[in-house]
Amino acid sequence: MNLSNKQKQYLKGLAHPLKPVVQLGNNGLTEGVLAEIENALSFHELIKVKVPSDDKEEKQLIMEAIIGETNAVQVQAIGHVLVMYRQSDEKKISIPKR
Repeated sequence: MNLSNKQKQYLKGLAHPLKPVVQLGNNGLTEGVLAEIENALSFHELIKVKVPSDDKEEKQLIMEAIIGETNAVQVQAIGHVLVMYRQSDEKKISIPKR
């Protein structure tokens, strides 16, 4: 799913007041963390994930892996926080058309 800039802006506005739902720990990206992200995406559609890492390249790789594994769309990445969106069957969030 590709989002236009207008759609991403809309989702950023919705995500602004949200707190990170999932935070990676010392073990990094594990199967359990991915399962938790999957559950959160299925329930909320729009979530924040906190990726605490001092290494920029490692943080970027982890964020890309999360997006790839969950088939979600990266809305925004600021600092250690990744905002991601994946539409569920119920379509709880109605995004504007292009």
